[in-house]
Amino acid sequence: MLLLISPDGVEEALECAKAAEHLDIVDVKKPDEGSLGANYPWVIREIRGAVPADKPVSATVGDVPYKPGTVAQAALGAAVSGATYIKVGLYGCTTPDQAIEVMSGVVRAVKDHRPDAFVVASGYADAHRIGCVSPLALPDIARRSGSDAAMLDTAIKDGTRLFDHVSPAACAEFVRLAHEAGLLAALAGSVKAEDLATLTRIGTDIVGVRGAVCEGGDRNAGRIQPRLVAAFRAEMDRRAQEHATTVAAL
Repeated sequence: MLLLISPDGVEEALECAKAAEHLDIVDVKKPDEGSLGANYPWVIREIRGAVPADKPVSATVGDVPYKPGTVAQAALGAAVSGATYIKVGLYGCTTPDQAIEVMSGVVRAVKDHRPDAFVVASGYADAHRIGCVSPLALPDIARRSGSDAAMLDTAIKDGTRLFDHVSPAACAEFVRLAHEAGLLAALAGSVKAEDLATLTRIGTDIVGVRGAVCEGGDRNAGRIQPRLVAAFRAEMDRRAQEHATTVAAL
């Protein structure tokens, strides 16, 4: 399982760089613009320069509307700015067809520029609260649009978490559908260390966190701390070893 950490700017990215050995992907977002709020192109460039070259940089394009051309241009901007993982929050797409149209445009725009880029179709565990596409529709949307991964996060950051809206069993189904489609499965949404046993057991490929590695567990007021990144990775590794031991014993 890969660990994706989301700094909100260059200062926090430098803190991530101090803990680079404990994380896999640095994710650029702007939390005050939403769950998958997009940051500025120059911030993406600066963060790309601030973290080790062997750590891929991910960038969110935003909690996007159903405007395929607009979103494709935004995604290309993230890629041009140095991101190799491009995440699109399908906030304004109310049907799978709309979501496929948006993501197909993103895939073409990004991969025409950089064929090795990694496109992530992101939906929301609390989709029922905002009226967007169902979480379990995401793997098929990602597959049919040519994306590389399907992701779930939470749209409304009000203290509720991933498993408050989508049960572990439903998350396991999400992961199964993604793998069946040849995609990676990413899960986020105020994930905490106590969720890692379940996320490991169901086969999650990428876990995304912010609040869990911020001082006080606060994604907005707290700041990312290298020691908390290291502690979270240690718990990930412990859970992975426990799971491997259990599987080997069966």
